[in-house]
Amino acid sequence: MEYTIGEVAERSNLSIHTLRYYEKEGLLPFVKRTASGIRKFDDADMEGLKMVECLKRTGMPLKDIKQFLDWCQAGDETLEQRRNLFYERRAVVLEQMAELQKTLDTINYKCWYYETAVREGSEEAPKNTLPSEMPEGIRASCECSIHD
Repeated sequence: MEYTIGEVAERSNLSIHTLRYYEKEGLLPFVKRTASGIRKFDDADMEGLKMVECLKRTGMPLKDIKQFLDWCQAGDETLEQRRNLFYERRAVVLEQMAELQKTLDTINYKCWYYETAVREGSEEAPKNTLPSEMPEGIRASCECSIHD
């Protein structure tokens, strides 16, 4: 089946501008054109677009996505490079997750802190609570979120 760029934009929730940019950057290398230059996407292009969007969601830069797609086209001799690319991406995502966990811990502490302050009508109660008296999930986060 063939799709116009407008149909692909609608199906993928991407703008026509983004699709044109992806094509220009080589992320959709097999999109065909009619004699008058109108893009015609097929099911394989749609699958390729899904892969690009999936890789983007991992935070992978477009230049790395392009490299990955080039390696895929090159065949099995690039399997090691492709594997290494994903190991590198995983390390980056794990680091980001650790940072986000620290942020969430701080937010959880602040939620506990202000919930306690509102319930008691004063900040004195949470300020004077020892870490050992805090709820289990809050203890670790209080160390990076010393009282206001």
